[in-house]
Amino acid sequence: MSRNYKFRNPEGVYFVSFAVVEWIDVFIRDEYKSLLIECLRFCQKMKGMEIFAWCLMDTHMHLVFRSINGQKPEQLLGDYKRFTSKAIVKAIMENPEESRKEWLLQKFREAGAKSSNVKEFQFWQHNNQPIELWSNKVIIEKIKYVHNNPVKKGMVFSPHEYLYSSARDYAGGIGLIEGVVITSQF
Repeated sequence: MSRNYKFRNPEGVYFVSFAVVEWIDVFIRDEYKSLLIECLRFCQKMKGMEIFAWCLMDTHMHLVFRSINGQKPEQLLGDYKRFTSKAIVKAIMENPEESRKEWLLQKFREAGAKSSNVKEFQFWQHNNQPIELWSNKVIIEKIKYVHNNPVKKGMVFSPHEYLYSSARDYAGGIGLIEGVVITSQF
């Protein structure tokens, strides 16, 4: 990993993106999206994850956050990724309606076999490319980037129309995750 992409300041606000191995479109099913959202809520309430913005796409997730309970941000994000990885693989295994079950599990198994620190299945790519956001201006730029992701992909016309992000919170509505820290109205 490049020196530019490290968690250096334990109290900093960070922008991270992380993707499913091979950019597989796992999050086309609501039950898998719901798992990630529940885990974000848990990290928020129980682990001190302060969320400024988030967006879940079909293949990846963007997050602007900081750790406020003394846990290192890389540990907090690592815990989130480890837990969600196991939970989603389990959900895929147990989902009788998952038409791509065998193919998905094979892809995760193959990715796990290539990794020295994964026992069986690797769900998330290892890199997060954390970028510390050092000013309110930069925080707002990244939040706009996060919220505009579904617009750029042609999924919605306006960011607040997309259910699986914090854009609704910023537009004055109620999003899926309570307590998102609104840094500025725009």
